[in-house]
Amino acid sequence: MINNSKKAILVVSFGTSYENTRKLTIDQIEKLIKEEFQEYEVRRAFTSYGVIKKLKEKYGIFIDKPQEALNKLKKEGFEEVIVQPLHIIPGEEYDFVKNVVEAFKKEQTFKRIALGRPALFFKGDEEKIPDDYSVFIEALKEQIPQNEAVVLMGHGSNHPANAVYSCLQCVLEDKGFKDVLIGTIEGYPNLDYVINKLKKKNIEKVTLMPLLLVAGDHAINDMSGEEEDSWRSILSKEGFKVDIFMHGLGENSKIQNIYVNHIKDAITSRYGSIGTTKKEVI
Repeated sequence: MINNSKKAILVVSFGTSYENTRKLTIDQIEKLIKEEFQEYEVRRAFTSYGVIKKLKEKYGIFIDKPQEALNKLKKEGFEEVIVQPLHIIPGEEYDFVKNVVEAFKKEQTFKRIALGRPALFFKGDEEKIPDDYSVFIEALKEQIPQNEAVVLMGHGSNHPANAVYSCLQCVLEDKGFKDVLIGTIEGYPNLDYVINKLKKKNIEKVTLMPLLLVAGDHAINDMSGEEEDSWRSILSKEGFKVDIFMHGLGENSKIQNIYVNHIKDAITSRYGSIGTTKKEVI
């Protein structure tokens, strides 16, 4: 029996107003998703209202919020929707998307709506529950220079999911990455923590690398800017020689594939989903 129901994948990211990095990251991931899931219509939504507003007012580019994109799919008669966030951790932005999906599920807007997980979610065994952290680190190997100290700059948050960064740090150490340190802009561990660790290890040279999907405002200004409060300037003032790796995680093909695989899991409900068919109960 042929299933002719209309199906869509809504790809949701925080967004960026920087065109160059958007083309290399979000655009490329969406292109890969379209190639992999040809029976699905692929749509885009951003969660940052500020980015959406700036793109509209400054560049005449119109991007939907998740609610708007899902309402359009409803009006167009789509019956199955997979919502895949491009977030790194299941933090505040992911919670927002989750709440939107839950609302549409409660209203039984679609026959089926499912939410994929962000890049880092499960820390389990490979047979029953996936180890997202090990898969993520395997992808990082593509860009981490051998035998060099690396500082990964994450966004950070006061959300409980900020603990993901510390878990990732532990797994990095377990896998032999002794000189790869994680710091965050708005959470723990912060840059002071990183500097103390670097000094204890007697490290003199570091490569700064964004632990962010896109190399946008945070990477350009907070990480590598010329201002005295940028991570580059602070580390240089502390006596470190600093190199810059100015590429968002979304440029890494193995990171891109993580999101593709998480869509596959959401489609099959392999590890469960917060969204499902009308008759099923979570």
